[in-house]
Amino acid sequence: MAKGAVEPTGPTDEQVRLLLVLYRCPVPFHIVRTRILGSIASPELDVSPIETVKSLWGEDLPEFKSAASVNELMEVLVKGLWNRLARHQVRKVPFHLLRIDVPLDREGLGRLALVRREELEGFMEGLFGHKEELDLPERAYRALDQLSEIREFLWTVEDVRFDALEPATQAEITNTLGALTRIAEHEIHETVLSCARARRTKLRGLAARKARLN
Repeated sequence: MAKGAVEPTGPTDEQVRLLLVLYRCPVPFHIVRTRILGSIASPELDVSPIETVKSLWGEDLPEFKSAASVNELMEVLVKGLWNRLARHQVRKVPFHLLRIDVPLDREGLGRLALVRREELEGFMEGLFGHKEELDLPERAYRALDQLSEIREFLWTVEDVRFDALEPATQAEITNTLGALTRIAEHEIHETVLSCARARRTKLRGLAARKARLN
């Protein structure tokens, strides 16, 4: 956490995980995080936190026994997770992909590569939503190119689960995955920052036009 930053209060990641399991969310937590962050980053002005949450279950929320259960889900996923992730729209609060413990063998490395790839794909899915194309700032375009290249490499690393590796090779892959994780985190954060600036500019333009009309 950045020096001087205030630790956010509210539901924790563990509470989010438990609720996702309780309501049988088909999207695992590591993807939920980056998909929501992508939605937050979207330069589109009509992105809705509630619609993003619904999309985790396939466009509609699961069945609830009571209104209190609906409120709990929104409290945890919107007021909790969404608002915590929204803090990454400022430079002093860097974004980190989920840290997971895996054995440093071919199975573990393959598993880590899979999680990282799914995180990147979740971010892009959240960013684009239902659109196939977006008008993004130049910095975001460059970042997405980098993330696409990293995703392609991760596809390759996933195959190490099926190949015997020498210890030296395993160490090289481990170091490479660590470096790629740091690069991916940086490029995701740069995308969020540049899109946030673009969205603020768009909102200022709308406000100015309304002022002239009045």
